[in-house]
Order: sequence, then C-alpha cells, then structure tokens
Amino acid sequence: MRPGDRGGPYSDYFRALNRELKVHGPMRPVMLVDLDRLDHNIDVVMQSVKRGGKHLRLVEKSIPAPGLLAYIAKRAGTQRLMSFHQPFLNHDAVTFPEADILLGKPLPVRSVQLFYQTHTGPFDPSKQLQWLIDTPHRLQEYLALAQGLATRLRVNIELDVGLHRGGIGDVTALGQMLTLISANPQHLEFAGFMGYDPFVGMGVPGILGSSEELFAKVMVIYNRYVDFTRREYPGLWHSGLTLNTAGSPSYRLHEQEKLSTEVSVGTAMLKPTHYDLPSLVEHVPAAYIATPVLKSTGAVNIPALDGKSKLFSWWDINQRETFFIYGGNWMAEFESPKGLQSNGVYGRSSNQEMVNGSAAVGLALEDQVFLRPTQTESVLLQFGDLLAVRGGKIVDTWPVYS
Repeated sequence: MRPGDRGGPYSDYFRALNRELKVHGPMRPVMLVDLDRLDHNIDVVMQSVKRGGKHLRLVEKSIPAPGLLAYIAKRAGTQRLMSFHQPFLNHDAVTFPEADILLGKPLPVRSVQLFYQTHTGPFDPSKQLQWLIDTPHRLQEYLALAQGLATRLRVNIELDVGLHRGGIGDVTALGQMLTLISANPQHLEFAGFMGYDPFVGMGVPGILGSSEELFAKVMVIYNRYVDFTRREYPGLWHSGLTLNTAGSPSYRLHEQEKLSTEVSVGTAMLKPTHYDLPSLVEHVPAAYIATPVLKSTGAVNIPALDGKSKLFSWWDINQRETFFIYGGNWMAEFESPKGLQSNGVYGRSSNQEMVNGSAAVGLALEDQVFLRPTQTESVLLQFGDLLAVRGGKIVDTWPVYS
C-alpha cells in the first residue's frame, strides 16, 4: 500500500481522487471538475427552468473554459450565453458560431469597436449579439459607433431592480433611450431588458425582508419598465424580446413569475463555498483545487521564534504537524483532509504555503490537499487546463479562456 492510500486522512471520495492524481496527475496545483456532480447540478437547474417555462442562459465568466461551457450547454440544451469580457466574447463568437450572446455588463465603446475589428467567422452580431446599455449617454456612444461601422447594434437595457449597481433607475432615462432607438432603426434595435437580482437569494439579514418579499419588489420594478415600454413605445415591443433576469442565488424564485423569458445561471453549476446558500441546497460542490504536499516538517516552527514556537503546538493541537504545499494563497477554503488551516503568524504564500494540522491528518509527501474555491469566475483561470473527473478518474482536460 502506497503512502496516502490508507484510510486515515480522507473520505472514500477524496481517497480515490488522491490515488488518481498521484498516479496520473501532473503533481502541481490543479482545478478538478467532477462531472458526476456537475451533471446533478445541471439537471437541478433544468428542472427548475422547465417548471418556470423559461430558457437558460449560461454565464460564461463563472464557467470560463470553452470545453466546460460546451459540456454544460449540451446537457442543458441551450445555446444562450452571457459574456462579460471582450477577448472572451471574440472567442465565443468563433467557438460557438450558433450561440445567442447577451453581454452581462456595459462595455466601454472602445471595447465594442475592438470586437468588430477582430471578429471573424459566421457568427452574425447583427442577429446573435445583444449589447448591454445602462445610460442614455452610453447609448449615444454606441449609436455613433454603429453609424461609423455602417451596422446595426442590438441593444438590451440594464434595469436596476434593486441591486443598485447601475442600470436604468427611472422611466425618464428609459424613455430617452427608447426614443433614440426608435429614431435610428437602421443602427439600433431594441432587444429587451436585463434585471439582475442575485441579492434576493443571498440570505440578506431578515430585517431587510425575506427573499420572497425582496423578490416581489424586484418583479414590481421589472413590470413597471415593461408596462411603460409596451404603453409608450408599442412599435418596439414584440414577443421575441429577451427579458433576462436572475442569477445563481435567485434563479429558483423565478419559477413563480411569467414575465421574464430566461434566467442566467453560472456559478451554481459548480457551487463554490460562497454559494453555500439555502436557495442552492439541492446543488453539490463540483469543483476542487488539488495540490501536493512538498514538505512535512513536524510541529510549527516560526522564524526568529525557534524554540518558543512550541507554544503554538502546545496551545493548539491543529498546529502539531506542518506541511508546505505546492502553491497556495488562493481564494479557497480547505476541504480535505479535515482540520487543515493556514498559519496566520507565518504568513500566506503563493509559492509554498505553510499548512498546519493535527497528527490525525496523516498526510504523507505527495499526498493531495483539497480545497474548495470561494468563487469560480477568476479562480478557475489560475491553474491552466481544468481536469474533468468522473468516478474518481481523470477523463478529460479543458483549457480555460486566456
């Protein structure tokens, strides 16, 4: 039996992953995506989407690997993507030529110009792409660009439905934007609204209202803008508009309303620690960082303290073993073996981080330490190719966006 194969430090799940990575892994920090768990999360999302009679739009920044995105899109049966970054957008347009893409944030007009300058392939932005606009001023900038490019831009208007991170906050501004669109049909097309409302599912303090109360307020605001547009600009309204809403923490609540046409979900597919929310209780963690132990040095020993360091291990049994791992200092929390912790006195390191635990941890050199990322949208980009695992075995590798 090789070191690390014994039953001590790991559950059966992580013991199998440890064994697989020691034999077939690269022996450096990696990001694992568990396909069995991912399948479960996709199915949970799709059951909700179907109950609500809506479409699913996948949030690319939260699952930022084309292979991973394609895997989820195929199982979910969707070609709708939400993009947030001009280089990624250009990549999406080539990699997913049949996609319907909605921008998730308003981009500077120069970024939009760069998209068109570098765009190649059959993807048709005039039919398949919606630019997100938040102010009349930005819309004027986009109109000038469209005129210079002799093209038409599809415009989706960002609504402030309670997040207060920008977007239209009154019907006066909305009226100015819809008037400008109506006056320039050769260069601007109204494509719909986006009302992002993750806060209603994030477990805000009860004094601010329950999730249901906050959700009801969101829908009152969203309906107000829809009613205004239908009434004042009937020529712009049609059944094919994109009425986007939700986010991973709140998508389930939208089963209750019939106004929106689609919900956006990304992070919930992998469920990092910041998404351990009541609204996502049916989801399971599907992404883990794994990194090998490089050194094992016994009880904690702080530079300059030397013998006095024994006080730490005497006071805290979880400082009686010291390990230095390959890399570290990620936005992540220790998952397995249980009882590991960073050493705040020694300090964090992105090269060889000190990790402490009790004697019961039982780690040997080249055993893997597993962590759960706190979020996905930036952390998944830090490890090179993602390793897709199924049944404890590596079955595929997926490059991330660059």
